[in-house]
Amino acid sequence: MATWKLTIEYDGTAYAGWQRQPDRPTVQAAIEAALQRITQTEIPVTGAGRTDAGAHALGQVVSFRSEKPMSPDKWVRALNGLLPPDISVRSAEIMAENFHARYSARGKLYEYRILNRPERSALERTRTWHVRKRLDVVAMRDAAGSLVGRHDFSSFQGSPTDEKDPICEVRRLEIRQEQAVIRFEAEADRFLKQMVRAIVGTLVEVGVWKRPPKSLKEILEAKDRRAAGVTAPAHGLYLVRVDY
Repeated sequence: MATWKLTIEYDGTAYAGWQRQPDRPTVQAAIEAALQRITQTEIPVTGAGRTDAGAHALGQVVSFRSEKPMSPDKWVRALNGLLPPDISVRSAEIMAENFHARYSARGKLYEYRILNRPERSALERTRTWHVRKRLDVVAMRDAAGSLVGRHDFSSFQGSPTDEKDPICEVRRLEIRQEQAVIRFEAEADRFLKQMVRAIVGTLVEVGVWKRPPKSLKEILEAKDRRAAGVTAPAHGLYLVRVDY
């Protein structure tokens, strides 16, 4: 039985997140349904990241095992022929038997997008967080520097969660502005539940001077979710890449 790795992208607008749920559309359920039609057997799949309802992916990784003798190209064509148009398989690779999309990962890159202008967008309404008030990007970059490194990120962890280890190493946290669009790039060895969204929400509060840049260090030290800012909406979040 072969172990397969899929790299997929999806628009999460129509889905209740990655993880399978009773009576609700999810990305995992859509992929498993397509695999069942191809193989005539039930095949569970594992995703590298459990993206929230409305969040998107450019490089989500999925692993599964199958006895069906198909080439990588045929898996891609077969799956894309059955999946809905907002989910696409970019590549398929055969892997070592012990490969696991989630547990074999060594790092991830997320991007969060904000549309920072007074007027709302008709086209980007499900793909960016619209923040009308002008953000101080310099202040946000100053604050973000306190989060780079190995820290206890309990203050940025959503609840409920069964995660027992709150330590993450943020390798890079960059903020770039391209006209009205502000992009946050967060790269780490691992992320806690809603961690990127909580970080972005807190940095936006810095950007509107609701809290000073130096407060991020104090928030980390508090190890308490109540010390940080709001959780940014899921629809501005993208899982860009998973590293192995």
